[in-house]
Amino acid sequence: MKQASLLSSPHIFISYIRSILFYIAVFISAILWAPVVYLALLLPIQKRDIFSRWWASYVVNAAKYICGLDYHIEGLENLPANNAILYSKHQSAWEVVMFKKEFPPVNTFILKQELLRIPIIGWGMHAFNPIAIDRGNARKALKQVIEQGTARLEQGLWVVIFPEGTRVDPGKTCKYQPGGAMLAKQSSYALIPVALNSGICWRRNSILKIPGNITIKIGTAIDPHNKTVREMNELARLQIEGMMEEISN
Repeated sequence: MKQASLLSSPHIFISYIRSILFYIAVFISAILWAPVVYLALLLPIQKRDIFSRWWASYVVNAAKYICGLDYHIEGLENLPANNAILYSKHQSAWEVVMFKKEFPPVNTFILKQELLRIPIIGWGMHAFNPIAIDRGNARKALKQVIEQGTARLEQGLWVVIFPEGTRVDPGKTCKYQPGGAMLAKQSSYALIPVALNSGICWRRNSILKIPGNITIKIGTAIDPHNKTVREMNELARLQIEGMMEEISN
């Protein structure tokens, strides 16, 4: 009800102005930061990660102080001491930079390769050491996820996977693809379910940012030993969707 009241009030105009200012701030920072990021590509991934985390912190804080988009994290105690696979809901672009800022250092993402072609920002994504897949070739993409994902995990990196494969609007869900569970099975690294409701503030395909407090909730780790890929994927789905109900209410 509070969100509906905000959207129907004169405050919507102010929110649009703040959203535009936010994008201007991010665009300027991307231009200024790009040379630093490109030079950082010459460094080992552990060193490079420091620079990408600085920019991610800037974007998250800009959203907070310009747009009034705050957040809190529940369940940090569920993160294991060793690196693992973060298996997360995906509702907006916000969580990509949030993961980089708040979650264990040296993490990498599985993303569609088209994103790397976006001028300036897309090129800078190379600093995140992503696993860029061709979604038009399912077999090749699955092979990339397993082979490159295992290599990243063995390097000590955390791998972030959005199992639904795309941004999903609040209140909706898509089929959970098995690639992340297959990676966990093949690599023997745990799956960590993550739920979030960023879409209530940062809407897909809209410049408007709604002031509010996003919740990120971390579930309990799923050990891949003695479980099939299907069992792991279903356990992760049940945890994530259960947590989504909790934070949505």
